[in-house]
Formats: sequence, structure tokens, C-alpha cells
Amino acid sequence: MKYVHAFMLSLVAVGVLAFPAMLNAASLDPIDTTGVQVQRQEQNGISYLSGGIGEDEAKAIQQTTGYNLHMTFSVGPQDEYIPDVQLLIQNAKGPVLTLSQAGPLVYVQLPPGKYTVVATRNGEARRDVTDVGSGAARNLVFHWNEAN
Repeated sequence: MKYVHAFMLSLVAVGVLAFPAMLNAASLDPIDTTGVQVQRQEQNGISYLSGGIGEDEAKAIQQTTGYNLHMTFSVGPQDEYIPDVQLLIQNAKGPVLTLSQAGPLVYVQLPPGKYTVVATRNGEARRDVTDVGSGAARNLVFHWNEAN
């Protein structure tokens, strides 16, 4: 019985460790690049991507590496992606990135530090504070209840 428990525990551990890899593998589906319009942009020395209209464009952004802040903008009960967000990212010294008509996905490469992110849609603001480091990317989701 002792060996059965050890074997089952080993199987569970392997499954838990493999699960994140399986999730990432799903996002590696082929992309039809003919419709992808996303290009790396820069403002105030900060590199970013903004887009994700359509499945191929969203996949292209999600498969991109090198960005340590990932943001998603959605609306309504269906969590529909929205591309019409005013975005402000600031640190203690002030604004570092300001975008209009951003989204539905925005990936940013920021220097390590603490940032306040304000996403505004139709005058309704959503705010979050995050610490960005050199490790794994931070993921922020901003959601509005009404499509307006």
C-alpha cells in the first residue's frame, strides 16, 4: 500500500509539472501571418506591442517574448476583447507610456520597478499597481461590464 501511494504521488507530481507546458503548447498553433498587423513600437524608450484583433493577431502577440507586462482589455459577460482603451503607465517620477486606442492586448517591456496602470474606456477608469521585475511577466486584466 505504501508503494501504491508513492506511485500515485509521483504520477500527480508529473501531471502538475506538465500541465503548464501543455497550456503553452496550445498557444503554439500555426498563425496565418497575412492578416497580422502587429509591430513593435517604442515611446519614451519603452518598447510595446498593441493589438490582437482577430485570432491570428492575438496568437502572434501571445507568442512574443521579451515583454514583462502583459495586459488584456475586455468587456461584457462574454469577455469580448476591446481595442479602444486609453492607457497610462506611470512610475513614481511620472508617465512612462501613454496610448490611445490601445488593445485588446498590450505587451510592454519596462525597467524593473513599481508602476501604476490606468486603463480608461468611455470615461470609466480601471486602475492597478504592479511590481515589474526581471523574472516572469506580470499579467493584468482590465474588464468593463458594459459594452457602451
